[in-house]
Amino acid sequence: MRTTIDSKQYVGIKIIAGINGIASLLHVMFWIFVFTQLPGLSSQANISDKLNLGTVYGLGMADLFVSVPILFIGSTLLWKKKVIGWLCAHLANVLYWYSFIVIITRDVSRDSFAPGTILFFPFALFSLWAAYYLWRVRGLFLNK
Repeated sequence: MRTTIDSKQYVGIKIIAGINGIASLLHVMFWIFVFTQLPGLSSQANISDKLNLGTVYGLGMADLFVSVPILFIGSTLLWKKKVIGWLCAHLANVLYWYSFIVIITRDVSRDSFAPGTILFFPFALFSLWAAYYLWRVRGLFLNK
């Protein structure tokens, strides 16, 4: 009976690893697209426009240099059932929550939702379940 529970737990782990892997690729494609569409910072004369554009560039760079590697490493090593994969998957969840608080605050203040908000909202919701699930199965990683 114990192997049945473990194999079910491993299915959940593989789902999280797979979705985080897809998310890492989607983040890269999304930011490449956004960066090719955005004007340069120096093209903006208004300081408010420069600040808004700088914030978008900053979120994109943080996503590419922090979130994407954590998602990718977490996905790969979680799939292999390594403790560092478990930890990176948790870090990715926290990054989703943090980013989404910033993004939702921005979008609510503008009374419109950006395409990126809509695209990544399912991943943010998924991260709530993933954090709970990973915590429940922590013994598979921490008792080795």
